[in-house]
Amino acid sequence: MRIAVDISLYPLDADYIPPIKDFIERLNRQPGLVVETNAMSTQVAGEHDRVFAALAEETKATFAGEARAVFVMKVLGGAPPSSGE
Repeated sequence: MRIAVDISLYPLDADYIPPIKDFIERLNRQPGLVVETNAMSTQVAGEHDRVFAALAEETKATFAGEARAVFVMKVLGGAPPSSGE
């Protein structure tokens, strides 16, 4: 089953841009995902298990850093196939 997740990262640090860019770069290196970024959020699409495995890995890496952070996610089930795949 395909899904799409709209995700926003809010690092609780004055220097918030580097952790956001790092998170997006790590998502882009994950195989089997379509990642699109805009000014407000990042959309991640792919097979359900693959998307959640990647999000588990990358959110854990973010939380392992020194600064605290908040993720806000919305999940859409049954996302159509992307033309990028």
